[in-house]
Amino acid sequence: MGDLFIKILVCFIAGAGAGIGTGFAGMSAAAVIGPMLITFLGIPAYDAVGIGLISDVLASSVSAYTYKKSGNLDIKNSLPLLVSVLIVTMIGSFAASFLPERAMSGTMQIALIIIGLRFLLKPVTKTREQLEAISPKSRFIKAIIGGVFVGFICGFAGAGGGMMLLLVLTTFLGYPMHLAVGTSVFIMAFTALTGGISHFMIGGVPDISCLVLCVVFTLLWARIAAKIANKSNAKTLNRVVGIVMIATSIVILAVNYL
Repeated sequence: MGDLFIKILVCFIAGAGAGIGTGFAGMSAAAVIGPMLITFLGIPAYDAVGIGLISDVLASSVSAYTYKKSGNLDIKNSLPLLVSVLIVTMIGSFAASFLPERAMSGTMQIALIIIGLRFLLKPVTKTREQLEAISPKSRFIKAIIGGVFVGFICGFAGAGGGMMLLLVLTTFLGYPMHLAVGTSVFIMAFTALTGGISHFMIGGVPDISCLVLCVVFTLLWARIAAKIANKSNAKTLNRVVGIVMIATSIVILAVNYL
């Protein structure tokens, strides 16, 4: 009974952190869920990342739907980015199967702090008009390059894909903040599904009870966070995204190394 309670508690905390990160910042759920399951439940790193990625599918989908209802989702122009991310995610997932567990569990946290500081200190202030002024050819080329970069991170580390995707959308492709987060979670729903299936095909089916618990809790909190985020102004959203990224990274580093 005690073990079951601990499992539910760990999955609830992991799902809450992952859902809030997904709904507010478009982060990958695996960035939170993976380290929590590895450290507190002793789940193998490769399986924990797979659980995080599958949890990300529904959480990102419901977040994307919420952003779409507020007009903050760019499906048409994000398709080249989506396709390139999907292809390279599978390659990255295969490469990750050869990594030692410790290397996987500590991936991307320092970068998460740096990027979080970027959103706090230099908020994204670009507008839709500035985005539309970029030539279609330039946008297409940048989308392919950015997709290769993000896809490998998502598949290889199972963490950081959403974070890097948000950075690519805002800094490299010139998206305003709300539109970037909405488009990010839309793409992450597909990349998480691809990465999760790849993980399960290579490493087998993980702990089913942990999978179900993490999926439910992550979905619940992602829905709540996305609704709040869409009602916030761009400046507030920048701050929240930065704080969520930094806080998440610090907690994960503490969990892994303290």
